[in-house]
Amino acid sequence: MKTSATKAVLFVCMGNICRSPSAEGVFRAHAGAAGLDLHIDSAGTHAYHIGEAPDPRSQQFAARRGIDLSQQRARKLTADDFEKFDLLLAMDKENLARMKAACPLQYLHKLKLMMDYASQSDSEIVPDPYYGGPDGFDLVLDYIEDASAGLIRTIQQEADRRDA
Repeated sequence: MKTSATKAVLFVCMGNICRSPSAEGVFRAHAGAAGLDLHIDSAGTHAYHIGEAPDPRSQQFAARRGIDLSQQRARKLTADDFEKFDLLLAMDKENLARMKAACPLQYLHKLKLMMDYASQSDSEIVPDPYYGGPDGFDLVLDYIEDASAGLIRTIQQEADRRDA
């Protein structure tokens, strides 16, 4: 039986080649630095890129920040993910809506936007950098770094409350 503490986090975007693998990589680094033992993964709401590595630009910009995305492979969100993960974080409202439409009612409380955890930005979404220039990939990482730090704080607070 799982406790109320977050132990498994899934990051979700459309194709699982830019934003969600970046979030997986950044959050994995943040969680490791915080000494948290979590199951961390990413997926897409669409099956466009199943089995592909993250976009080379995502890999390049993440590597500049010391994050290696090269071993990740795109996969599609599955029905089992809603039960398996404690928290499923969408990068934008469109993907959150797709997740809600597919999610069994008893798991809807697990679905949120990644930027709900951000403290340095007013943006509600992590914008898709795929069709834009290189600045978009840096912006995505800035937003993800911010939200990841907030998510780590939230998870640590949950654990503190549970242990109190």
